[in-house]
Amino acid sequence: MTLRLGLTGSIATGKSTVLEVFARRGVPVFSADAAVHALYDGGEAVAPLGELFPEVVHSGKVDRAALSARLPADPKNLGRIEAIVHPLVRRRMRQFFADAAAKNLPLAVADVPLLFETGYDGDIDAVLVTAVDENTMRQRALARPGMTVEKLDAILARQMPQAEKKRRAGYVVDTGRPIRDTAAEVEALIDKLSAGR
Repeated sequence: MTLRLGLTGSIATGKSTVLEVFARRGVPVFSADAAVHALYDGGEAVAPLGELFPEVVHSGKVDRAALSARLPADPKNLGRIEAIVHPLVRRRMRQFFADAAAKNLPLAVADVPLLFETGYDGDIDAVLVTAVDENTMRQRALARPGMTVEKLDAILARQMPQAEKKRRAGYVVDTGRPIRDTAAEVEALIDKLSAGR
């Protein structure tokens, strides 16, 4: 039986770094963000989003910047977009786990930033949360291209507080240490979870 591990954490807490460790070890990984990109780039989200917002679709692809620009126009727009995109991402994640189970793999990991907020945790067996102190998180996030304090605060307002994510998690990795230390902790967790099937 394949252990379905959900990876989550607030913005700029090292989810991508941790996911890379799993991938390097040959553990199959799924990224919800990558799934959204595929859905927008000629995937199943293009037609329904185009019906809602015809001006955001060009050459069979959703223009993410144009779509984001639509959000402030109406507070309900985000909910409309999520009602289209979240079920499609969830379906892809379930297929990913089904494929891993069909291969009888011991472990598969899905990186879902809003795992708890969207209820995706009902589709997994255990949760790993990446965490770091608030100051470091904000510094990392604000160093990203195009990020502003206002944009970051809006993102954090939609995310469950770190403390609550940590409380709900089966495993927590502090990514405030050197990357090699974080990687070593994740490697040890991979060994433990793979052996416990």
